[in-house]
Parts: sequence; structure tokens; C-alpha cells
Amino acid sequence: MKRFTLFVLSAALCAGSVFAQDTVGVMQKVKDRNQVQTLSSRSRMVSTAKKGSTTERTMDQYAKDDANGNSRAVMVFQSPATVKGTRFLTMDNAAGKSDQWIFLPSLGKVRRIASSESGGSFMGSDFSYDDMTMMDREVALDTHTILREETLDGAACYVMQSVPKDGSFQYLKIITWVDKSNYRVYKRELFNKRGAVEKTIEMSGYKDVQGHDAATQTKISTLSAGTSTTIYMDIIKYDEPIPEGVFTTVYIETGRVR
Repeated sequence: MKRFTLFVLSAALCAGSVFAQDTVGVMQKVKDRNQVQTLSSRSRMVSTAKKGSTTERTMDQYAKDDANGNSRAVMVFQSPATVKGTRFLTMDNAAGKSDQWIFLPSLGKVRRIASSESGGSFMGSDFSYDDMTMMDREVALDTHTILREETLDGAACYVMQSVPKDGSFQYLKIITWVDKSNYRVYKRELFNKRGAVEKTIEMSGYKDVQGHDAATQTKISTLSAGTSTTIYMDIIKYDEPIPEGVFTTVYIETGRVR
């Protein structure tokens, strides 16, 4: 999805209406486009090395907001045997604070992820710990600007710039391609503190799942390393009951709900 065409004349003629748009409203519509109570999924995480070799991991995910609107998610790795039983818990609040814990069977205990590790690789993939929660990032945490309109793979998009208000965030800024007609996100460019594109995220395979428009593939590429990781969503279920006990450190340590 890196191929795109910029229609300079069209963008110039439409500039008045584009920049009059409520930029915060556009990003809020991106975040709110699929409002659900819970998410349960089975996916495959396929990492591709620079020379083309791949490793595949299967995982289940459960997500549910609490009564205060804070986001919570649990990942449980099912295969291969080297990662089976690894469990990861993340809790995000509206202020942008993220608390994360991981249980590694080899250690036999839960370990909290320190804030200094937020930019580190998640399970050896191209995703950092920050990347794992980016899609659910609160709109108010960033300053948003519509840079231009652009056609990406045949879809008319807003090209949005988001600059984190908190300088401690991993990235200097994020550029997002948002479909004007339905607010799908097709692509993101993540800029490091030096101002260079460090990673790209491409979302594709959109389809209707229980009345919701869901992306079934998310690919993140680390440009300097020549590596990538793609998550394939094989099973997606919305609004199925998930016990509160799943979103606890007790669950990720024992695999049992209490």
C-alpha cells in the first residue's frame, strides 16, 4: 500500500474545505468508527527477517473497557511451544498512562513492563510495547493537522499529522492516511525523534464482521532493519461476554479466572 498518487491540482482546489474540517473530529471518528463492548480474537503474528525467513506465532486476544472507559487487553500465546503460555496484560487510561505486565513461563512469574521499555520489541516482533496500544490512543493526547488530500490505492484520503503533546512518547509524530468516506485507516508513518520515518503500518483486508468494518491484516515494517511483522486476524468476535477476572495479573500468571 505504499503506492499512491498525489493530485496536486485537486488538492489545491479543495484546500479551503479540507483545512476547514474539524481535524480532531476526523481522528475521533477514526477511533469511534467501530464501537463495541468487547473483542475476542484468534490471530497469527508472522515476522519476516531481512533475508526473508519467517517465524509464526498464534495468539488469542481479549479486550474490554472498564466502567470508567479505561481500555484493557490481554494476549495469550498458543503456539509454538517456545512461547505457549506467555500472557500479556495492558491497561490504558484516558490520560495516556499505560500499565503493562507480561508472564513468561520460563520465568514462572509476572513482570511489570517499565516505562523505559515502552520502545522495546514486543515478543521479538517489529511492534514495540507502545505500538501495541497505539490504535486505541486517546485523540486528545495529540495535536492533529490535515496536511493534504491524497489518493492511496484508489481511495481518497485525508493525510493527517498527529504530534504527541507529551514529549516522552516514543515517536516525534505520526502521519496517517484516513479514508474520507468511511474513516478507515490504511497507512501510518511513525517518525523517530530525529525526524525520520522509522516504521510504517499498513492495514488491509477490511471486511464486515458482525456489522463492523474490520481490518484483518496489519503489517508493521521497520525500515532501517528491513524487517516486518504482519498480524492476520483469523477469528474476530464482538460483544461476547468476557469475565472481569481476565484483566488481572492473577489471570496472566495462572491462566485461570478467579
